[in-house]
Amino acid sequence: MANTKILVVEDEVIVAKTIVSQLKQLGYIVTDTASSGAMAIAKVIETQPDLILMDIVLKGSMDGIETATQIREQVDIPIIYLTAYADDSTLERAKATHPFGYIVKPFTADDLRVAVEIGLFKHQVASELQENRDQLATLLRSMSDAVIATDAEGMITFMNPAAEALTEWQQDEALGQAVTKVFQLMNEVTEMPAENPIAKVLQSQQVAYLDNFTALVTKTGTQIPIGDSASPLKRPSGETLGAVVVFWDMSDRRQTELLSQALAKEKELSQLKSQFVSTVSHEFRNPLAIIRTATELLEKRQNLTETQKKAYLQRINTSVRSMNQLMEDVLFMGQAEADRLVYQPASFSLEQFCHDLVEEFAMFDGSSHTIVFNGQGDHQNVWMDEKLLRYILTNLLSNAIKYSLPNTLVQLAFRIDPVEQRAIFLVQDQGIGIPDSDQARLFESFFRAENVTSIQGTGLGLAIVKRCVDAHSGHISLTSSVGVGTTVSVTLPLDLLA
Repeated sequence: MANTKILVVEDEVIVAKTIVSQLKQLGYIVTDTASSGAMAIAKVIETQPDLILMDIVLKGSMDGIETATQIREQVDIPIIYLTAYADDSTLERAKATHPFGYIVKPFTADDLRVAVEIGLFKHQVASELQENRDQLATLLRSMSDAVIATDAEGMITFMNPAAEALTEWQQDEALGQAVTKVFQLMNEVTEMPAENPIAKVLQSQQVAYLDNFTALVTKTGTQIPIGDSASPLKRPSGETLGAVVVFWDMSDRRQTELLSQALAKEKELSQLKSQFVSTVSHEFRNPLAIIRTATELLEKRQNLTETQKKAYLQRINTSVRSMNQLMEDVLFMGQAEADRLVYQPASFSLEQFCHDLVEEFAMFDGSSHTIVFNGQGDHQNVWMDEKLLRYILTNLLSNAIKYSLPNTLVQLAFRIDPVEQRAIFLVQDQGIGIPDSDQARLFESFFRAENVTSIQGTGLGLAIVKRCVDAHSGHISLTSSVGVGTTVSVTLPLDLLA
């Protein structure tokens, strides 16, 4: 390599002159020669060579290996050892100083040229590699995202300052530790340990991401919501060297999400409140008007027949029942929204319960509809919440009657499945049906289908049914066709009692 400056460290004068002569013939520049370790160190500082040829055996207190060690601590200059000894112990000592070549005496000029050129090339490659590593390390250290790298065994080999700040572990104490010890994760919902993405990557050899609501548990036990991704580190040959995880603090984002959710909930509650006021005002206005009109007629008309008086009193009674039912529905939804709905099972006869309920509806409905009841299965006592079941079936039967034409059939049926320990209820009508576009929202509070037109209602019935079914840990579904009718199926778990 042209203009390469070389320092020769050799305590044999004749050998030193021979080497200098060979180097000059090969086109290299010899900056100087030194015959001892101390002199060599001084010449390195003075002449700043590009390469050092170092005899291992030197006069004085330092041999060539020790001299090379001290030089490498001060400057980055490639060193090639010259020696007449090639024993194992000498070779091991020399290797510890990371030399760029090793020439055994005697050697030819060609041997010298090859050793020098290879040494210079290796040093250039090593310098470029170190520069790239330094640039990468600087880049990683300057990143705002936290970075942790591990070897193939999951032991930490690198942490940047952002990772130190988040984990509260310093790199010096984390190096060589298992990543599962330093990078501990927890599910924020279940508060159970979460799977470590590094362990997952090393096993699957694929990029892995954290699940939602995952928190980092710091060295002091603090929990920090984070997001991350982990990737395998591989050689071009495909061999896995380790893995790297990049993660970041999501506390601010999580707070923003929670605030957005709270605002959305507040907006929803505000809308529900407005709907509630509007619905209740409307539903109270009609029965109050009926009560007022009927009362005035009873007071002012003295010539009313007994039949007329009974009719007006029946209107008043019906209106009072309507208002009372509305208040019960509102209070029930208030309990449900406040999570105060309590499941209180007790023993009772399911068949007798359904018979009594059908008779109540038949009495109040008169002869307008035909209500048919059919029960299948063992007619024994069951362990369920009778009050919540009454809410379920009362609202379903009320809807079936309300949205059906007079003189049509309404059916209530139940079947007990003793193997699955459950009761299946069916309420079927031949009413106006529900449009497909409205069926997904039927269980929302105050929602009513578009085809109810002038039929009175609050939109709370099916919402109440859904809350009661959920309290039983049950399931509700429906099928409906406009102009044909609706069938609602409710499945509730139960205990059969002897």
